[in-house]
Amino acid sequence: MMVGILDNADRTLAHLETAAAAIAANLVDLDDNPVRRDLDKGQLAGRTATAWADATDELARLWEGYRMLTELITKARGVRSAKRLSDGDRAAYVRLVLGDSITLSTQTVPLAQRGLLGPGQVTTACTPMELLGAMEQSFRTAVDVVTRVADIRQRLIPAAADVAASLDRVRRLAEQARTGLPLLAEADLLLGELTGALADDPLSAETPEQGLDRVRRLIERADAERTSVTEFRASLTRRLARAAERATEIDQADRDLRASVRDVADRFAPEVVARGPRGDLRHELTALNALAAAGQWTSISPRLSAWTQQSEGHLAGIREATARNRALLAERMELRGRLSAYQAKALSRGLGENEALAVLANDAHERLYTAPCDLDAARRAVDAYQEALRGDQQ
Repeated sequence: MMVGILDNADRTLAHLETAAAAIAANLVDLDDNPVRRDLDKGQLAGRTATAWADATDELARLWEGYRMLTELITKARGVRSAKRLSDGDRAAYVRLVLGDSITLSTQTVPLAQRGLLGPGQVTTACTPMELLGAMEQSFRTAVDVVTRVADIRQRLIPAAADVAASLDRVRRLAEQARTGLPLLAEADLLLGELTGALADDPLSAETPEQGLDRVRRLIERADAERTSVTEFRASLTRRLARAAERATEIDQADRDLRASVRDVADRFAPEVVARGPRGDLRHELTALNALAAAGQWTSISPRLSAWTQQSEGHLAGIREATARNRALLAERMELRGRLSAYQAKALSRGLGENEALAVLANDAHERLYTAPCDLDAARRAVDAYQEALRGDQQ
């Protein structure tokens, strides 16, 4: 029977030796893990601080368990390597490998809690295989914290960096447009909180995708506001440019009007000369351009609309007055042509010496060629000559 137990102990010792080698490699890898080192050096908070404190305790137990395990293996291998084993040696070897040979803790029992026959100390012990099981659980606890933190940071730090780059890009545009900045300030504050959490308490930020989504939405709102304002300003800029063109048209129309006034002022009665509307629209347009330069865009639109309406009426009035003045000259020219044509017709009919016709022709000529010209009277005189000529021909 001792032979079967001894073989079992040998197999267990071989397993313990293999396990010890694997444990050493895994503990070294865990010790060299960059996330684990960051957790050791970082100023942790919240759930991460609590979880890592627990994991650190488990790591301490791991290393202590590894020490106890290797010491036991060395001791057991020394006993087993002897050339001759006494029954006592065999029993000691079997107890080392299969028995409760690992002392986990020794605690003093307070006097008040002892019975008369109770021990002064309580020792907790386990088998090497039980120690392996406890070490496995401790390793899982520590690795779980490290891998969760690594996963969170691996997922979210690049995403946060992308959001930060987007924030910087939109901020530069928003500063130029001078709009959307409060929203971006809120996004910047929230992003700072999230990145801070990724540094000192990543386990409390296990679902910060929602926080990053909030930051993205703030950035999108700020960018939309900036775009809207930019488009609004671009629209007003185009309207101001059209207003400048309209002002140039008014200036040219006003010059044309003044020229028409000079052309008719001495040729017709003053009351029929059209002077056109008065008013300096340039002053208001200069004020609107000054508001644009100062960035006071919201103040521009209603005033620019009023200016545009006023300028359209002003330009129409100027052009109408110019047309009326030119119409005076055109009508006088037309009446002069008619009179000349009728006189030529009278000559061709042999009525050049007709005294009555000559009186009417002279009256019409005097009215058409004497300033100021009364077009109504001149028209009546030409009509009278025409009627008289027609009567003589009959």
